[in-house]
Amino acid sequence: MRIFYGVQGTGNGHITRARVMAKELYAAGMDVTFQFTGRPADKYFDMDVFNGYQLRTGLTFNTDEGQVSYLKTARDVKPITFIRDINSLDLSGYDLVITDFEPVTAWAARKQKKSVLGIGHQYAFNHGIPKVGSDPIANQVMKYFAPADISVGLHWHHFGQPILPPIIETPETPRNIIKNKIIVYLPFEDQNEVVKILAPFENFDFHIYCPEVVQSKFAHIVCNPLSRTGFQKDLYDCAGIISNAGFELASEALQLGKKILAKPLHSQMEQISNAAALKELGFGHTMTDMDSAAIQHWLHDNHAVHVTYPNIAKVLVQWIQDGMPPMDGDFIENIWDTVNVLKVDLSKI
Repeated sequence: MRIFYGVQGTGNGHITRARVMAKELYAAGMDVTFQFTGRPADKYFDMDVFNGYQLRTGLTFNTDEGQVSYLKTARDVKPITFIRDINSLDLSGYDLVITDFEPVTAWAARKQKKSVLGIGHQYAFNHGIPKVGSDPIANQVMKYFAPADISVGLHWHHFGQPILPPIIETPETPRNIIKNKIIVYLPFEDQNEVVKILAPFENFDFHIYCPEVVQSKFAHIVCNPLSRTGFQKDLYDCAGIISNAGFELASEALQLGKKILAKPLHSQMEQISNAAALKELGFGHTMTDMDSAAIQHWLHDNHAVHVTYPNIAKVLVQWIQDGMPPMDGDFIENIWDTVNVLKVDLSKI
């Protein structure tokens, strides 16, 4: 089977999910062409797993001081390039087209009258999951940004809806945790301000990962360039993460039993809703802004949640091989029955 797989590359979460899917698709003998859009070519990293891939401009959202800027987003849209990208993408030789909220692939498939399968967290918002911060613009973006004929939504919990657990790596539970080690991933914030606000907490070691590395004069704060390998190594034995409210990183943290402090992007309905879901489920703490008091409280909270999810990538690849039959209630219920939620007391580890 030949598959064309479009991935939104603005954030690292979509790419992380695609890495997991790529391994299972290749293991099943699929011939897959990946396309990424949403960031400059020199900003992609650790992409070897995709065995060569296509890049197009696509669409992206601009941020300013920790919130989505619709003004900057509208200013930087290149409609002629976007239309050219759609028209130049030939999908005629493919048996299946998949989009992970990637608009060029989705709209090219629609133009060529090819059915497109949408896989990703954003497609869960087609169902009755926690939604906070919604507005007419956000609703239209969710509906028309990367439309799919068949969609598979992903979330941390089913909320009584026909959605699936996250697509993430399923590593063994870490045996050794460094209790004062904290990973920080706040790529949309001013990194100098992040260092400044963390500086007083000298009893903790902070490992910051950011697009543009800044200098830290503090021994307990280390700034690192983006690296999938380095990040995963640090994530494995840390006690918790401070991050924006992206879906994929929180999923990985839950799978590894890390405590979570999420600061959602302002004016970004998906992240605001993710933060609300984390709080509702008791899976993490949230803060609206970079708040020293909230950080201090969270740092000294020894409670975490360990959620064991099945290998959803493998499940989906088998489902694709079976011809993508309708996912009935029993199919979805049987998957969620394998999910295990365990409360963890970090002080006893």
